[in-house]
Amino acid sequence: MPELPDLTLYLDALRTRTVGQPVRDVRIAAPALLKTFDPPIESVCDRLVVEVRLLGKKIAWGLEGNLWIVMHLMVAGRLHWRNAGASVPNKTGLAAFDFPHGSLILTESGARRLARLWIVKSPELRTLDPGGLDPLTSTLPDFVLALQRENHTLKRALTLPHLLSGIGNAYSDEILHRAQLSPCQLTQNLSAEELARLHAATAQTLRHWISSLREMTGDDWPEKVTAFRSGMAVHGRFGKPCPICKSPIQRIVRTTNEVNYCATCQTGGKVLADRSLSRLLQKDWPSRIEDWE
Repeated sequence: MPELPDLTLYLDALRTRTVGQPVRDVRIAAPALLKTFDPPIESVCDRLVVEVRLLGKKIAWGLEGNLWIVMHLMVAGRLHWRNAGASVPNKTGLAAFDFPHGSLILTESGARRLARLWIVKSPELRTLDPGGLDPLTSTLPDFVLALQRENHTLKRALTLPHLLSGIGNAYSDEILHRAQLSPCQLTQNLSAEELARLHAATAQTLRHWISSLREMTGDDWPEKVTAFRSGMAVHGRFGKPCPICKSPIQRIVRTTNEVNYCATCQTGGKVLADRSLSRLLQKDWPSRIEDWE
């Protein structure tokens, strides 16, 4: 699922190409994509785009007349800028938004169709906002209040959209590695020093990747939107050396995602139990990082 750094690049590109431009037409290739019927999809046509913003991980276009187009890319949804009137791909295409100087094409790979689109008036916009804190602008007291509102593991708390905005599986791994904290540590068990470290690491990690992706993309459209980036410290690097201590990166595999971490840097050398593999190996499961070497 695209997270805050990639979504920020989408917003940069959409602002330069669509703000101040009229929506000429909307072509829906997958009717299940649209989750609202009033206002009708046709009501967005010939209205100028006046604003683009994020609502958590949703992209929202503000149109004149207090109308909004809101889309959630979910896991496999991607945006592409093509020549005006470009066709929607047969297998992956969901919709096209036509502007005078180009068309925005929404695609989704895979058999599952999870991406969503809403057309709403301004008063209804808040119902689509999960309400999470902006991790780039939050103060330490606000960050602590949001994080400790509920007692979760750090991995889960960072990715809950009603607590913090825009963080998912990939960047939560990177944040926790920078903060040198275990993904399984509970939010309400953190010391003041650990909370301050996590707050700083969250903003630093996200700003670093936003800056890096902007530098890589330049003025082009951000086509390479992925959860796995060269230069990441732990995410997607199972078995490879930690860039700090050179210990092999560990992971916990779950049904829909995985946790990547460095046992030496984050858990005091303890290898966290993987539910499936550790159950299989039982007593043979290595519980210390030195047992893996």
